[in-house]
Amino acid sequence: MTTARDRALAAALADARDRPDDEERCAELDRIAARADATDDPRTALSARFALVEAYLHRGERWRTVEPVRRLRATLARHPGLLDGHPDELTRLRRHQRQAVEAAFGTPRVGLDQIRSLTDTLADELGPDAAPVAELRCRLADHLGDEPAARRAYERWTAADAADPVAGCPGCAPARRAELLAGWGDPTAALAALGPGPVDAPGCTDQPERSLVAGLLPWLRTGAVVQAARAHARAYRRHRRERAAFGLLATHLRFCALGGYPHRGLELLTEQLPRLDRPADDLSAMEFAAAGALLCGLAAEAGLGGRRIHRPGHGSRPAAEVDVATLGAQLQALATALAGSFDARNGTGHQSGRIASWLAERPLAGPVSLAAESEFDEEPEADPAEPGPPDPEEPAPLDAALLTAALAARGEPYTVEPDGTLAGRWGAATIQFRVLGGVLHARVVAARTLPADRRTEAYAFCNAWNHDRLLPAAYVHEPGDGTLVLAAGVTTDLSCGVAPTQLAVLVAAAIRTGTAYAEAVAALP
Repeated sequence: MTTARDRALAAALADARDRPDDEERCAELDRIAARADATDDPRTALSARFALVEAYLHRGERWRTVEPVRRLRATLARHPGLLDGHPDELTRLRRHQRQAVEAAFGTPRVGLDQIRSLTDTLADELGPDAAPVAELRCRLADHLGDEPAARRAYERWTAADAADPVAGCPGCAPARRAELLAGWGDPTAALAALGPGPVDAPGCTDQPERSLVAGLLPWLRTGAVVQAARAHARAYRRHRRERAAFGLLATHLRFCALGGYPHRGLELLTEQLPRLDRPADDLSAMEFAAAGALLCGLAAEAGLGGRRIHRPGHGSRPAAEVDVATLGAQLQALATALAGSFDARNGTGHQSGRIASWLAERPLAGPVSLAAESEFDEEPEADPAEPGPPDPEEPAPLDAALLTAALAARGEPYTVEPDGTLAGRWGAATIQFRVLGGVLHARVVAARTLPADRRTEAYAFCNAWNHDRLLPAAYVHEPGDGTLVLAAGVTTDLSCGVAPTQLAVLVAAAIRTGTAYAEAVAALP
C-alpha cells in the first residue's frame, strides 16, 4: 500500500530531479536518500542515490561518487531481492561502482580499504577474471607501484571479454592499455596495443583523440616524431577546451617538453594554467603540475627562463606575472606535495618516485624554431589542392556564420535583421536567433496577443508553463499599447565552442519547443 509518507518522498525526489544541476540539488538528493533510509523506503533511497551519482558524474566530481555507491551497495545488502527482475538497474549499479573505483585512484581522500572493498564486491558478482575486475586490479597495482602484480592482472584483462557491459568504453580500452604499457617503459608494446592506427570507435565520443594522446610519447620514444607531432596537433585542438580532457593535458605538455618545442609548450601552459586551480581530480592536477614543471625547467635551460607568464589569482593567491623559472618551482612544489598525499594514503613511495622520474627527463629530439612550431596549427591535408570541408563533429567558436549555416541547412525561410539577428516564422511563433559573446539566444514571440485586462491569466499561464516545461522560459511583455505579448527565451552558453551538428540540434530544439509554446498560447480561451 502506498502511504502519504511514500508519496511525499516521491514528490520530493521528482522536484529535486527538476532542479538546476548544482550543489543544492546534490544536497537535496542526499537528504532524500537519508530520509528514505530512516523510513525504510529502499526503492526511493536507491533512486535518489542513482540520481546523486549521475549528478556528480555530470558535474565532473567523480570522486564524490564513492560514498553514494557504497550506500547503494549497503541498501542492496539489507534488501537482497530489491533488484530482482531489474537487470538493467543492476548493471547500472555495477557500472557506477567501477566508475567510483576509477575515481578513487584520482584522489587521496578515499581510503584503500574502500577501493578494495568495492572491487572485491564486483569480483564476487562477476568473477575475478572478468574484464572490469581485472582492469581495476591492474590499475590499482600500478597506482601502488607493484608492476609485477599489475602485469599479471593485465594479462587477465586482455584475455577477458571486451564487450562486458560493466567494463567501460571498449573503444577506449586500447588507449587505457597503451597508457599503462607506456608507463612501464615499453613504448613498442604500447603502440602495438593501440593497433595499426587510432580510428573512430562507434558510440565512443573520446576517439580518436584519446588514442592519439596515448601514442604521443611512445611515438616520440621510437623515433616517429612526425607522427607524434601530427597526433598532438589534431588532439589538442579538441582537448584545449574540453573540460573532461584536463587529465590528458599533461601528456601534451610532456610531448612539447621532450619533443623540443619549448615555445609551443609555454603557449599551451599559459593557456591551460587557469584550469589547474579547478582540476578534475588530484591525480590530474599532480600530473599537470609535474609536466608543467618539467617544461619550465627545460625552457629555462633553453634560455627562456625570464619569459613571464600570467597566473590568474585563486583563493588567497593574487594574480601575478611570473617568470618561467619561478613558475616551474611553484608547479614542482605542488606536484611533489600531491604525490606525497597519495603516498601517505597508499603506504608506498611510488607516486613521489614517478614524479621525480618525470622531472629528470631530458629532450628526446632537438629544439626547433618557433616558425616550425607554427606548423602544428594546421592539420595535414590528404590533398593540399582540395582541402575537405570542416568536420561537423569538431567544436568551433560560435559566431554568426556558424548560426547562419545551421539555419540555412534546414531549408526554411528566414531573414537577417540590421543588427545581425536571424528571424523566422514557424507556425504560430516568430523566433529570433542571435549570438552575443559566445552565447546563443533564441527569443520566441507568440503570434496571438492578449488584452491587458487578462494580465493575471497571462502570468498564471507562463508560471504553469515554466513549472511543467524545461524550455523555453516563458514571460509576459507589455508594449504599452493595451496588449500583452507572450514571449519566451532559450539561452545557451557556448563560449567553449560548439560543433555544427550540436548547434543544429540546439536550433531544432529551440524551434520545436518555441512552436509548441506559441501553439499553447493560441489555444488559450
